[in-house]
Amino acid sequence: MLLHTGPPTREQRIRAALLHGRDRSVLSGICALRLHGLENLPPAKDVHILIPEERRIASTGFVHVERTTRLPRPHFRGDLPVAPVPRAVIDAARRLTDEDEIQAMMAESVQRRFCTTGMLTHELDQAGRTGTALPRRALAPLLAGARSVAEADAWRLWRRSGLPPGHWNVPIFDADGNYIATPDFWCDACAFAWEIDSYRHHADLAGHRATVARNARYVAAGIVVLQTLPSRLRAEPAQVERELKAAFRTARARPRPNVRLAA
Repeated sequence: MLLHTGPPTREQRIRAALLHGRDRSVLSGICALRLHGLENLPPAKDVHILIPEERRIASTGFVHVERTTRLPRPHFRGDLPVAPVPRAVIDAARRLTDEDEIQAMMAESVQRRFCTTGMLTHELDQAGRTGTALPRRALAPLLAGARSVAEADAWRLWRRSGLPPGHWNVPIFDADGNYIATPDFWCDACAFAWEIDSYRHHADLAGHRATVARNARYVAAGIVVLQTLPSRLRAEPAQVERELKAAFRTARARPRPNVRLAA
């Protein structure tokens, strides 16, 4: 029962959902991820709760009830029982239809160290087949080392190009062990770097300075680097692929500089 006029708050909706599920119910999905502190999430259309398989309680109104034989041990945010991040991510992903939203949510959970790609893979394997095809597709670039939706687009374009495989987000050092950069993509065979550089991360003064300094280190080390705007990966994929292949040929044609991956 609300003690004020107007719609219920997010917390009130969550508490009402958990009351509907009764004892041992656990909050999952997008609402759970918000309580864990994730930010890059789509709006929550409902409140997703998990209840024991044997309990006969139906979804109603804004409450989505999922009966499960794998009821997780909850983490508590205040007094609210919340599913662990890997479970909440996969529970949310299985109900989304936008691959970008799924990828962004997964990428944030991994990049901010809420969980690992291995934990997400384990949850997907435990979840069975229902609703898991799109999450598996979204997870594949992250397993290869991509950290964002744009890098996932780049990963797919690189695979389509037929160019040799490489590494995503690995630190590079010169012959004396001095740090050069951590390129988005690195082909070690010919010391070629590919950077997916967005305006958002490089438009302010500090970001611009960091990018200029990074590029200067690339040049000083003799590394061929290609910079691509994220928007072009979808708007002009054929042109980006041509540029990628041309830059790769340039890198392969010159003697490989004395640079290395982290030991």
